[in-house]
Amino acid sequence: MSERRILEPGPRHPIAIERHDSSPARVRVGGHVVADAPAHLSLAEASYPAVAYVDERYADAALLERSETTSWCPFKGEASYYHLRLPDGRLIEDAAWVYYDPAPAVAAIKGHLAFYPARVDAIETS
Repeated sequence: MSERRILEPGPRHPIAIERHDSSPARVRVGGHVVADAPAHLSLAEASYPAVAYVDERYADAALLERSETTSWCPFKGEASYYHLRLPDGRLIEDAAWVYYDPAPAVAAIKGHLAFYPARVDAIETS
């Protein structure tokens, strides 16, 4: 197994995090509000679409179920995942991810959830 290394963002792989302190973010699925935050972060990485991150404190903990899934990004570190368990019993696997110990270059996303757009009904930001 190769050693995991943290790489620094740069011109060949840029990462930019923008704070949206007065811009709410809301995540909805199955008629439920999963997260409703008064502010959010936007992370733009290389050529990927920007991703909204919301502070975990603003998510409905009753709908989050910790997954055993993890993934590794050499620029951000290890991500942990959450399933969404809706009140009707439906399980949406690995719908969200979070970095609890992110790389220093992206420290701002620590404890912030991001959701896969295809696994929720809407991610609304303004």
